[in-house]
Amino acid sequence: MKALTWHGTHDVRVDTVDDPEIINPRDAIIKVTSTAICGSDLHLYDGVIPAVRPGDILGHEFMGEVMETGKDSTLTKGQRVVVPFTISCGGCFHCKMQQYSCCDNSNPAEKQDMSATLYGHPMSALFGYSHLTGGYSGGQAEYVRVPFSDVGPIVVPDHLDDDRVLFLSDILPTGWMGAENADIQPDDTVAVWGCGPVGLFAIQSALVMGASKVIAIDHYPNRLALARQLGAEVIDFRGTDVREALMEMSGGIGVDAVIDAVGMEAHGFAPDNVIDIAKQKIGMGADRAAALKQAILAVRPGGRVSIPGVYGGMTDKFPLGAMMEKALQVRGGQTHVQRYTKDLLEKIEDGTLDTTFLISHRLPLEDAARGYKCFREEQDSWTKVVLKPGMELGQTK
Repeated sequence: MKALTWHGTHDVRVDTVDDPEIINPRDAIIKVTSTAICGSDLHLYDGVIPAVRPGDILGHEFMGEVMETGKDSTLTKGQRVVVPFTISCGGCFHCKMQQYSCCDNSNPAEKQDMSATLYGHPMSALFGYSHLTGGYSGGQAEYVRVPFSDVGPIVVPDHLDDDRVLFLSDILPTGWMGAENADIQPDDTVAVWGCGPVGLFAIQSALVMGASKVIAIDHYPNRLALARQLGAEVIDFRGTDVREALMEMSGGIGVDAVIDAVGMEAHGFAPDNVIDIAKQKIGMGADRAAALKQAILAVRPGGRVSIPGVYGGMTDKFPLGAMMEKALQVRGGQTHVQRYTKDLLEKIEDGTLDTTFLISHRLPLEDAARGYKCFREEQDSWTKVVLKPGMELGQTK
């Protein structure tokens, strides 16, 4: 089969690889019909995530048709399913608490040592990411093996096309959980750093949850326009003192809640971020946390900080004192996708949530390398790339 594989920093290729096979009784084999490039994939593309190996198949946002099942799978051949990017057993302590992204059993024991050393506990497994997270093959491929298929995939009705449900795999529940972690109250003013796909869904979710004002912060005009289209007020950080603007827009108090949807590769020319960029390039530091630091300083005393943006390592000059002295509540983490998919599917069906507005490009799988390059280098116009296995090369929608 064809699959998008990683070969080094800024080097991904569509190769011919072995077809996946059923390994365990709870497995299923999915024929991929749609698969997206995520902002998190760019961390792999940029080489800032450790333990990625040449030949690894990337991709953790995907859906498709069930082709084959193990004897203990609850899926049926022919069903259309969306697959969460988090791999979860459904039976461990954390899964029973609906903390699916903390699953104890999905990351194989022989791959747990590195993340246990880094974080104190081993990470659970993710599709198409680092061997820190199990080294499972991802969904930017024609076919994919889905472990624990009785727990993760959600069956979707035929009247909802792929574009409307694909993002249940990651970015929609991630944006939703980002807003939920901000504990949004009626009449809150909420600021969201980053108008990428997760940030845009966090903005939409915050408004659905009752925020009276959402302020979106970015520097790409098209992405700011998408945020404005959702109902947000916007700040272009390249021409504005963000903290000063937020104070003014919140009546001099500071915003009630902040959402960092940027993560470990923040843009900007603040002195500490420039130093972090240099450190990241030579491997001295893993995270550029300029957005998070600014968010912590901007939120009002007693406010809430939500971190759906991805971080992987350490960061310098973290405003720990501000977090303590301002009595902030801080929540973050990989998304417990399975906790949200059923409710969010209902919100898609009844029109509460629009999931299609941010798709800018649909490409054949064979054109995935171009999709990565443009998604990274032309972020203003390439807001979201969906790969379609089977689409003719040269065809776009």
